[in-house]
Amino acid sequence: MSRVIRVRYEDGVLKPLSSVDLEEGKEYKVIVEEDIDELIKRYRGVLGESSVEEFRELEEEAQAQ
Repeated sequence: MSRVIRVRYEDGVLKPLSSVDLEEGKEYKVIVEEDIDELIKRYRGVLGESSVEEFRELEEEAQAQ
């Protein structure tokens, strides 16, 4: 089963921002992605007047390559 868990990186540790129901001692695969909303805030205006949907499409294209 896959799911998205929002985390914050502090003091060298990824800390969940909400409760997670994970089995103690079990290993999990983690994929780290920067939050698209944060990227939009950072680059707003750099690419002109782009919508959130256009940014998501660009992100999907970049990941596919």
